Amino acid sequence: MSSPISDLSPKAQAIAKYIDNLSDNKIEVPMLPDVANQVLALSNDPDSDAAQLAKLIQSDQALAGHVMRIANSAAYTPNASMVSLQQAVARLGLSLITEIALAASLNTKIFKAPTYENRINEIWDHALCTAFWGKEVARVAKKNVEAAFLCGLLHSIGKPVILQTIFDYSEWHDVSISLDEVGVIESAYHVKYGEVVVRKWKMPAIVQESVHYYADYQNAQSNRDQAMVTNGAAKLAQAMLSGEEAAIDTALQD
Repeated sequence: MSSPISDLSPKAQAIAKYIDNLSDNKIEVPMLPDVANQVLALSNDPDSDAAQLAKLIQSDQALAGHVMRIANSAAYTPNASMVSLQQAVARLGLSLITEIALAASLNTKIFKAPTYENRINEIWDHALCTAFWGKEVARVAKKNVEAAFLCGLLHSIGKPVILQTIFDYSEWHDVSISLDEVGVIESAYHVKYGEVVVRKWKMPAIVQESVHYYADYQNAQSNRDQAMVTNGAAKLAQAMLSGEEAAIDTALQD
């Protein structure tokens, strides 16, 4: 039986071979935004407080605007608007504001592949939904709720890196392939690339393992529960975004 890669056009196969053969140290990983790094550090510091987080977010004007917009959305504050970050942290809590800040700082602007901008936005929407569903699945299953958000947010981080690599290769060699072929390559290699990203970003071991095994949780060496939570959350996110009742039923059965 032929593999999806072997069914691609010669140009797409050449791109797939290039992506497959890139060593880890040659994979172009975007820099983790400094503010995201600092937010992560604060979230892991038991001595940190709301004032420190508010001050950090305020140091990045664009991030502060994103956080306040999300915090004032109907999902979080349906009855009254908030006018300051300190107020937002006090009302919503340090943990939730940290998650909002991480999601806002790890946005699609760290990837620059204009041809695939719409696809990157789709990936990001799904990742964000997976992050929030992850918390709900973990809560119901009595698993690690705190880790579930970050694992869900980063579970598919290899996909935009693949798209960036395809875009760069296509520019260098003046070739183009169909979006369907791009999808096959993205699906085949995103886990490998995602592992490289979270390792180079020095994410916690539970996140690295979840990225590696979320689609193959039966073979997880440790943190299998988190890989399972992320897998379920990704299916629920996909079902929700599709809007199809049958997809939701299937996800719930899984």
